[in-house]
Amino acid sequence: MKIFIETLGCPKNYNDSEAAAGILEEHKYDIVDTPEDADIIMVNTCGFINDAKTESIERIFDMAAYKADGKKLVVSGCLAQRYAEELHQEMPEVDLFLGVNEYEKLPELLAELSKGVCRGIVSGVCDDGFLRRYTRKLPENPYSATIKIAEGCNNVCAYCVIPAIRGGYRSKREEDILAEAETLAAAGCKELILIAQDVTYYGMDLYGELRLAKLLRKLCRIDGIRWIRLMYCYEDRITDELIRTMAEEEKICRYLDIPIQHASDRVLAAMNRRSTAASIKDTIARLKAAMPDIHIRTTLIVGFPGETEEDFDILCDFVEEQRFARLGVFAYSQEENTPAGEMEDQIDEEIKEQRLDHIMRRQLDISLELNQEKIGQTFEVLVEDRDEDGSYIGRTVFDAPEIDNSVIFNSARELAPGDFVRVLIEDAFDYDIVGTEV
Repeated sequence: MKIFIETLGCPKNYNDSEAAAGILEEHKYDIVDTPEDADIIMVNTCGFINDAKTESIERIFDMAAYKADGKKLVVSGCLAQRYAEELHQEMPEVDLFLGVNEYEKLPELLAELSKGVCRGIVSGVCDDGFLRRYTRKLPENPYSATIKIAEGCNNVCAYCVIPAIRGGYRSKREEDILAEAETLAAAGCKELILIAQDVTYYGMDLYGELRLAKLLRKLCRIDGIRWIRLMYCYEDRITDELIRTMAEEEKICRYLDIPIQHASDRVLAAMNRRSTAASIKDTIARLKAAMPDIHIRTTLIVGFPGETEEDFDILCDFVEEQRFARLGVFAYSQEENTPAGEMEDQIDEEIKEQRLDHIMRRQLDISLELNQEKIGQTFEVLVEDRDEDGSYIGRTVFDAPEIDNSVIFNSARELAPGDFVRVLIEDAFDYDIVGTEV
């Protein structure tokens, strides 16, 4: 039986798809690269905000076109978990809707589908079985790989549906994370990217304490791993111990993803965030004092219900002051079954887009200025691709895959994805820097 898996959304979804593919391969399923070659098509969807939901639904209908060839269609992921009943009624083209924690049941469910048995929806309570598995189907050259250290979230941000979709926070056992990391290293992984809804909360539910720093020390001892990157850190849980560990361990990237969402205390309180502008500034100051070269990525939400012009001005001033190396902005998405979705003073969509555009235009200038400061410096670069003109594309330790800057450079020798080289930076643009291998 052949199956094609289409994945949408965040790195956590891609991690889930790799796990699903690994489970299926263990049960003698063939994972194929195109829907045309498949007997079964699975779409792993995102359902976090309206744009993501729209993209997921469009992709489901795209894949449904292949049903004319007798293929089966499975929809999994956050959209399926959140709207299974409604989608089951509206999309008879779909043979099975599968929840986010049900991938271990796939072999049994697909065997039933091949016999004409269709359950329709399999999306129960959150199961912890997935936390114990670490067999994944990896790319042919897995030089960079994610490792999910926890599932779910205990934070109850007013705008967010993730706890309702993925359940409460459950840490993966330390020994299982280390075993998975060893497996990845043996397969050729050089960059390990730790992901969860909140990596800084790791261990509290299992061990009664924040254990990320201790976990990192052990991961740094694994041979073959060269970079360890942290994604999705809550500001109020970035402890002095974590900062000290990052500063002392050479393998840990001088890079931190801290989605602060806003800088107005009034808006942060309405969002049910624990941070304040003062606490955010203090944490950033502590990070930069320990690691002057650290590059901080953050994400912001503009147009949250009740956000005034004064609130927005505070946010703009904060962006100017902090000069984040990496920054993304979302226009607030009104989601049903969230406290924010029921709030009065919803902001007009046009105003949201104007505010988003204003910050991103300023961030373009900041990014260019910071990139220009790199001209004349030499950086270690991880090779990822080669352009049609023969130049190579890679990224520095300060850049996460897919979302951050690239390094475009020339080399006199043949390079392969996963190689590390030294590049002298000779030019800079808004989001890319250019150089030559030295």
